[in-house]
Amino acid sequence: MITDDINTIVKALKNGDVILYPTDTIWGLGCDATNKEAVERLLSIKKRGNSKSQVCLVSDDAMLNRTVKDVPEIAWELIDETDKPLTLVLPNAQGLADNVTADDNSVGLRMIKAGTLHRVVYNFRKPIVSTSANISGESSPTSFESISEEIKDQVDLIANLDTSHMTSKASSIIKVEMNGEITILRK
Repeated sequence: MITDDINTIVKALKNGDVILYPTDTIWGLGCDATNKEAVERLLSIKKRGNSKSQVCLVSDDAMLNRTVKDVPEIAWELIDETDKPLTLVLPNAQGLADNVTADDNSVGLRMIKAGTLHRVVYNFRKPIVSTSANISGESSPTSFESISEEIKDQVDLIANLDTSHMTSKASSIIKVEMNGEITILRK
C-alpha cells in the first residue's frame, strides 16, 4: 500500500502537479523543483510572488551534489551532525528552475534521510519544492485540519503519507558561504 502511494506521488510530480504533503516539519506544498511552470502554479496557490527563493528537499549526497555546484565542507558536517530538520542555504545552485533560487543563485536545501518522504524524493530522483501549505502571510499548518480549504481545493494531489515523523515546527535555517562562514537565519 505504501509503495502504491509513493508511486502515485512520484507520477504526479513527474506530471508537473502540485501536491499537498506532510514534510518532516509541517504540512507543505510541493512540486518538481526543476519545472518552472509547476513552481509558478505553486506560488500562485500560495499567493506569493517570485521574490523569495524556495526550500527544496533532497534525498541523499548525490542529489545534493547535482543541485549545488560546490558544496562547502562545513555543510557536509552540519548535515552529518544534525538530528533535527535543518535547511541549509547554499551558494551556486544548478539544474533548478530559476524561480526556485534566490537572486544570488543560492538555494535552501534540506536532506530527508529516512522514512516515506525520503523514499518519495529518492524515487523522484530530483529535488522537490517544500513550502508551507498556507496562503502567504498566514500561519504555517501543523495539522491537516489547519490547512485552508482554498489550498486543499487547488492542489492536484493530497499525499497520503505517514505523519508520525513530523516535528510540527519549521526547520532551523543556516546560510553557508563557500569560505565556510555560517549565518543562523532561524533557530
